[in-house]
Amino acid sequence: MSAELSPISDRPVADHGGALDRAIARFGGTRGDWIDLSTGINPWPYAVPAIGADAWTRLPDEAALAALGDAARGCYGAPADARLTVAPGSQALIQLLPRLLPPAQVAVLGPTYAEHARCWTLACHDVQVIPDIDGSTASILVLVNPNNPDGRIWPPERLAVLAERQAARGGLLVVDEAFAEVGPEASLMPRAGLPGLVILRSFGKFFGLAGLRLGFAFGPAGLIDRLNAAFGPWAVAGPALEIGRAALSDASWIAATRVRLAAAARALDAALSTAGLEPIGGTDLFRLARIDGAERLADRLGRHHILVRRFADQPNWLRFGLPPDAAAAARLRAALTNRDE
Repeated sequence: MSAELSPISDRPVADHGGALDRAIARFGGTRGDWIDLSTGINPWPYAVPAIGADAWTRLPDEAALAALGDAARGCYGAPADARLTVAPGSQALIQLLPRLLPPAQVAVLGPTYAEHARCWTLACHDVQVIPDIDGSTASILVLVNPNNPDGRIWPPERLAVLAERQAARGGLLVVDEAFAEVGPEASLMPRAGLPGLVILRSFGKFFGLAGLRLGFAFGPAGLIDRLNAAFGPWAVAGPALEIGRAALSDASWIAATRVRLAAAARALDAALSTAGLEPIGGTDLFRLARIDGAERLADRLGRHHILVRRFADQPNWLRFGLPPDAAAAARLRAALTNRDE
């Protein structure tokens, strides 16, 4: 039997939220009939500004890329000289980073976003999913902070010490801060550039523009150079560079959106509790709840054309994104409390 690796296309893909086409195939309706609460994407997106014609007709230039990088450093609170990679989405970084490093022992703090373990495994690393970072001897530690789906937060002071420990042993701490915009106090960004530390950021979730595909990696100079070389020129489209720079520089919108999301998350928790679910965590972009018979409830919501995130390994968990308006919130409350089905 051949010892060659099977093609990536033959390997299972992790289940995610946002699979609305599959829900429609099962429960019927059209896309316009559905409320998709299966992702942690802001339902009130940043208003896309007017985009110059050059962004569409010319190759992206280095000045636009540099301007976006400066905006990202400023928005995230990174040092002005922090090295970064601008990428077509944080998912691209999650996939590429493991392929640039030699095979090693990798520990992923879980349960969390399944793509981390999957992508390190596909790149031939020895991967374990662990419940706690204390005592791990893995060369590479990966965690999401705040965590998806339970919102667990690791204090940045503790993670900074952990990064120093990893650097001293020639390893890395990879921190995915995809949801840190709603909890900036948990961010390690002020320490970006610390030896042994890689920080990933996602643009689309907080700004509600997931289709733009924009993400960032901050880390040691050598590794950032390798990431930039691997992506090559023009990795991010010109319109994404313009929109990203404008959004990341809009401090007033960012502050107001944090307030709006926090209020919506509290309202969602109240609705879930009233319907007999137990909110057990999350962030201001999504809420995690527990209920016996979660799969039956998810199916009932599906019959009402409401999609939520379920978890095969946690059969009593459901994750809910924020309803986009009062009508959607009312539909959710009605479906949650309709026990006649």
